[in-house]
Parts: sequence; C-alpha cells; structure tokens
Amino acid sequence: MPHVLHLLKAPVPEHALTAIEQQSRDPGTTLTVVLREDTEPPPLPSGVQVRRLPDTLTYAELLDLIFAADQVISW
Repeated sequence: MPHVLHLLKAPVPEHALTAIEQQSRDPGTTLTVVLREDTEPPPLPSGVQVRRLPDTLTYAELLDLIFAADQVISW
C-alpha cells in the first residue's frame, strides 16, 4: 500500500489540492498532509490524515514520516 506524504505551507497552491484529491481516489493509497506553522487547514478529502507542526507532530516524528513514506511532496 503506497504512502504519500504532502508537506504544505501557506499559501497552499491550488494544484497541490488537486493532486491530493486525485491521489485520494487511488485505491490502497494512504495520504498524510503535514501543515507547516501558520498554515490554515485547506479543504481535504475524507480519509486524509492531517498533522500540524509543531502542534500534533514533532520534527523528529516528521523525519520518521519522511523515511516511512513512499513519496514525499513539498509544496
């Protein structure tokens, strides 16, 4: 099961949301979105796990997510 990690910072580009929406429709794909400081949560499809630095995720945990992901996309 592929795991895709998206790192978002403000302002969130519209094409990033389009890519996340398309990937959310892929069967078996797990999506995690990490919001950088001062980034408001954008509208995301259901099933997308959202984490926020540093509120719900430490930098050490982010590093673990990066190494565990099959694909990492920084926007």
